[in-house]
Amino acid sequence: MRTACRTARKVLNIARDNVKVGVTTEDIDQVVHQAAISFGAYPSPLNYKGFPKSVCTSVNNVAAHGIPDSRPLQDGDIISVDVSVYIGGMHGDLCETYVVGSVDKQGQRLVQSCQHSLDAAIKVCSPGKRFSLIGNTIEFMAKMDGFTVCPNLAGHGVGSVFHGLPEILHTVNFKPGKMAPGMTFTIEPVICEGAPKIEILKDGWTIVTRDDKRTAQFEHTVLITDTGVEILTADTED
Repeated sequence: MRTACRTARKVLNIARDNVKVGVTTEDIDQVVHQAAISFGAYPSPLNYKGFPKSVCTSVNNVAAHGIPDSRPLQDGDIISVDVSVYIGGMHGDLCETYVVGSVDKQGQRLVQSCQHSLDAAIKVCSPGKRFSLIGNTIEFMAKMDGFTVCPNLAGHGVGSVFHGLPEILHTVNFKPGKMAPGMTFTIEPVICEGAPKIEILKDGWTIVTRDDKRTAQFEHTVLITDTGVEILTADTED
């Protein structure tokens, strides 16, 4: 798992360095695919339940599962890049949202709020803690900043299986279940600038906000240890 998550981080950092005005999300897809292969990994999304690309690129009002296409990134866009790779029999999964060029203050606040909510949620993780603490923390943080949390998109167990149990809710909930040493799962809140209502486009994948307001998403794969939590997809590059 550590190898898979470190590899996913390396691939995402390469993608991050290619997020620029004029670059298409198809360009980013090609970069991600080539990077994953160069590290001896396979891009987990490619052909997963029919998904046609190697990465999810979600721009502005796209909440998740955006399919890379020929639209060039424009000054003022925000884009979530969700990278997953399979190597050594395990999947590593993470996502970050980037600003393109000059983004307005509200867009910057949205991105920062999402990052802070994820950080806060990870801090409450440790053996014996209820999974519900994650969603309770994220929604509290988002509301403090004047944003909402998409309730339809959850984190998940990850390892030899791409998406498995436990299901990690990002909104206030009372779902039973406690964390235990050895568990690996993702926390990946989608924070909305407007209302948290979404719809899926005709392609069967792209999830957008109904009010066309922007969203941001950050994701880490974490490991519950004997004493706390380890962020397997942390950025350790200088």
